[in-house]
Amino acid sequence: MAETNGHTPSPLPIPEGITEDYVDCTSSCGLNYHILKAGQPGQPLVLFCHGYPELAFSWRKIMPSIAAQGYYCVAMDQRGYGRTTGWDEASYGEVDLTQYTMTNLVRDLVCLVYALGYQEVHCIIGHDFGAVSSAMAALIRPDIFQSTIQMSHPHHAPPSPPFGDEPQKQKLDVQAELAKLEPPRKHYKWYNSTPTAAHDWDNPPQGLEAYLRGYFHLKSADWATNAPHPLTEWSAKQLAVMPEYYVMRKDHSMPESVASNMQGEDASATQPWLSPSDLQVYVREWQRTGFQGALNWYRAQTASTPQSAKDMFLFAGRRIEVPCCFVSGKQDWGNYQQPAAFESYEDDKVVRKGCFKGARLIDHAGHWVQQEQPEKVIDEVKKFLSGL
Repeated sequence: MAETNGHTPSPLPIPEGITEDYVDCTSSCGLNYHILKAGQPGQPLVLFCHGYPELAFSWRKIMPSIAAQGYYCVAMDQRGYGRTTGWDEASYGEVDLTQYTMTNLVRDLVCLVYALGYQEVHCIIGHDFGAVSSAMAALIRPDIFQSTIQMSHPHHAPPSPPFGDEPQKQKLDVQAELAKLEPPRKHYKWYNSTPTAAHDWDNPPQGLEAYLRGYFHLKSADWATNAPHPLTEWSAKQLAVMPEYYVMRKDHSMPESVASNMQGEDASATQPWLSPSDLQVYVREWQRTGFQGALNWYRAQTASTPQSAKDMFLFAGRRIEVPCCFVSGKQDWGNYQQPAAFESYEDDKVVRKGCFKGARLIDHAGHWVQQEQPEKVIDEVKKFLSGL
């Protein structure tokens, strides 16, 4: 059994048809993976990648039904998360962030696939930050990851260096522009990359259970304020229309943002899809591990980290060339947080013509679509897989 911070975790309360296991990849990528699995080894492999602040546990409602269609389903706690061990636990200033660049995160997935006894993945499915993993895995190694589904975070093309004598474009300092607004604002990805973010997430004044309940609530369809729409450009004025869990008050921590926006809200509204006992799984896991390992994903993937941009230049001009689709909640602002990304699936330069199989926006679901509306997500995944 894996240990983190000196504590041995107890078995997870997982549904019938799912089992826990560990896959030792320490000799390849350095990780001892904690996984959930359903179905029989040897059947076509379907991988499930979670986002932030979630775990392999977030796929518990989906995996048994997909496995029943004749697939071997595996969800992993990704690097920095949950019961997977072997990632750099050094302090904020000492951690090796190259562990969290996209090439290394895809390498992690390749190593897991081989350790499972496979050389091909029938489909890789990712939610939130896991959607970035799933898209980039398919883009970088289409020979291994032969189809892909993104949920709640649409793929956008890798950045390109200047072409020919094209001058280096001056990037908008969106943080500086957001700070000029009234009231001043800041982007959550930059906040999550700061030295104080992990302490804030680890020690919310309202207590971790109330904080996570509020965070899940505000990003779900149960928060009536969520009415997302496309943004026309990457500018402070456009970004400012987004809720404060994405574009925060400049002087607020994320726990303060959640507490402020939860005033007057019925926190029990999310219990039908996230029971108190299921929420406790997240509470106990984050209390045990802390958030810094997971927050390192933000640090390595934001524009503030030089090695991330250099890493992605390797894939300039590449596009997804395997079957893919996008599934999300209709009430999810994540669909539009990166202007034009959602629409770019139809761009032949981003996804090869004929490979995109469409977008499905599920009503009465916000950011946690596979937990809020699992049956509808299962139906969409089945349709996609049956069409391959």
